[in-house]
Amino acid sequence: MLVSLVAALLAAFCYGLGAVMQAIAVRASSHRPALVEAGVAGRVDPGLVIRMLHQWPFLVSILIDLIGFAGQLVALRRLPLFEVQAIIAANLAVTAVFASWLMHVVLGWREWIAVCAVVVGVGLLGTSAGAEGAATVGVDFQLALIVALAAISVSGLAAARLPSRIRTPTLGAIAGLGFGVVAVCARILPGFSPHQLVRSPAAYTLAAAGIISFLLYASALESGSVTVATAAVILVETVPPAIVGVVLLGDTTRHGMAGLAVVGFILALVSAVALAKFGEAGGHDAGPKPVPPRLAEPASQLGAPDQVTGRAGGAQPGLPSGRKPG
Repeated sequence: MLVSLVAALLAAFCYGLGAVMQAIAVRASSHRPALVEAGVAGRVDPGLVIRMLHQWPFLVSILIDLIGFAGQLVALRRLPLFEVQAIIAANLAVTAVFASWLMHVVLGWREWIAVCAVVVGVGLLGTSAGAEGAATVGVDFQLALIVALAAISVSGLAAARLPSRIRTPTLGAIAGLGFGVVAVCARILPGFSPHQLVRSPAAYTLAAAGIISFLLYASALESGSVTVATAAVILVETVPPAIVGVVLLGDTTRHGMAGLAVVGFILALVSAVALAKFGEAGGHDAGPKPVPPRLAEPASQLGAPDQVTGRAGGAQPGLPSGRKPG
């Protein structure tokens, strides 16, 4: 149990650190203004991820996210889905701290309170959560996940054609559903050996869901506010899997600690959503501190006004939660 909890915390740490680098890579690689001028902006841009592969921060973030994803897999083997997903959502606290350190964003007192609240919420979850449920799933459950992923893909393509005002939150929410599918698939994997993975439909669904969700999330970041996209992802990737775990997979808390678990879950989730907007809500330059040379150019690109929304993108950068590359 302790090893699984440490693995979940490691995953949150890795995702939070990777998020800083992913935000830089997305902004530097976006062709969104050119697509708007060409009149073809209403679609998911598959080339975005390809262009991001030429950005060193993104390459580093992939490695960090893979380590985090391994930690998440280990955690999901022993801990309930609601605990793991809430801890993963807490990576926004890690992102905030690293942004203040690496990019010299000053966090206000509200943001530091939210960071502390995330820590308290995660602590309550760690204290109250029992072991993962013992319920097993059949072929029908796995087929339902495949159908759900297909519906998510179609919905994402449709959402890409929506007006900019609602495109970003809708794409973010749909991407969050996809990441929820990733978590559920990881939970029901029969094991990690090649023989078990090759024979498991959940393994293939997990890989496909990771790729599709990451592409949708990157498109949401490209087209609008990082704050809105991230908050939508956090909410939707956390709550539905938690419900699935309790209702269908038998996840429980320790005896007599259900109330404590609910308080911890809500506190961690609400605080994470609050931190999703820390960059736009009040981050300020820390003054004359020099920006590391390798971050100077991407950071300036983040600060350039968005040609679609007219908003500045990053003197006070809102940063996404770290995401699984699949």
